[in-house]
Amino acid sequence: MIERFLTAKTLIEDNTFLFGARQTGKTTLLLQLFPNARFYDLLESNTFERLQRNPSLLRQDLEMCESGTLVIIDEVQSLPILLNEVQWLIVRKGIRFILSGSSARKLRRGGANMLGGRARQTNLYPLVSAEIPDFDLIKAVNQGMIPRHYLAKADKYWAMVQAYVAVYLREEIKAEALVRNLSTFTRFLEAAALTDGEMVNYSNIAQDCGIDSKTVAAYFSILEETLIGYMVPAYSKVVKRKVRQAPRFYYFDVSIPNYLLGRRALQPGSTDFGHAFEHLVIQEIIAYLGYHGKLEKLSYWHTYNDYEVDVVLGDAEVGIEIKSTDEVQSRHLHGLKAFKEEYPKVRMIVVSLDPNPRLFKEVEVWPVKLFFEQLWSGKIY
Repeated sequence: MIERFLTAKTLIEDNTFLFGARQTGKTTLLLQLFPNARFYDLLESNTFERLQRNPSLLRQDLEMCESGTLVIIDEVQSLPILLNEVQWLIVRKGIRFILSGSSARKLRRGGANMLGGRARQTNLYPLVSAEIPDFDLIKAVNQGMIPRHYLAKADKYWAMVQAYVAVYLREEIKAEALVRNLSTFTRFLEAAALTDGEMVNYSNIAQDCGIDSKTVAAYFSILEETLIGYMVPAYSKVVKRKVRQAPRFYYFDVSIPNYLLGRRALQPGSTDFGHAFEHLVIQEIIAYLGYHGKLEKLSYWHTYNDYEVDVVLGDAEVGIEIKSTDEVQSRHLHGLKAFKEEYPKVRMIVVSLDPNPRLFKEVEVWPVKLFFEQLWSGKIY
């Protein structure tokens, strides 16, 4: 059994919205941590139909419970009207709730009751290296960190990620009528995969998909709001060099662009491995910052004369370059050196496949597994 980073104590500090992309393990985690909680699974047709027909039945079910009773409602976005009953039960009866779902989009866009600040939001990310005792880097780069994908045998995961994309399109996109043309949106997913980890150019993607730039921007918004992707902003504080302002986009798990681009059996030394390796490291950093409430501290830096730093943490406190080489050399440090000229106090790090950690021209070179250990020990940021 994999022990997740989120603990029971973290989740019941307050009433909680627990969001996460499909199959990140929300339901499994909640059942493991709270086996005695009152559990409403809105994917069960009987439960859904009963509460859809009469939402006040939730109040009737729980009104005689003692104050402090823990209640879990899974897939809460499928029946937002229940949140009115939830608020009444919190205020009048002192019932505690964990409300989980794959997206807050439907709740917010539909004007659902978000409980007036009475519940905090926590996200569950795919697996991270710190949760896996025998973490396999090559497997993670190829299969991603969605629990079922990472744990699958090598000959099974491809069909799983294929089904995952199909389920996402069917259940998140088609069922909620988020887009008018599903085939166009499918082409957009592939175009977004081609720009995964790159600066977003709405016009280029629009031309590739045969749609306008506003539609592309709306599609990216859908990916963000359904937790399928993240926009990483540019570090825009200018000292000397003029910097680019466009955000970078990353799918929430490296298995998605791997599938959409047909990247399989990746091994160190190839360009495709390098792209997937960088994505995995960014994915790990996003999860760390997300769990610690610091996601807004993440950015990247890219100048108009093409100096770049893959990750900037905080106010230029840490700069990180990600290189899938097994020996970092001077040519890999140009971006960090240029960044340090602008921000002299920055801590410079390269994450690589080097066999040992070392200090090279004032730059810390960390083998990727040791970097992950340092990250989750709180020694990077």
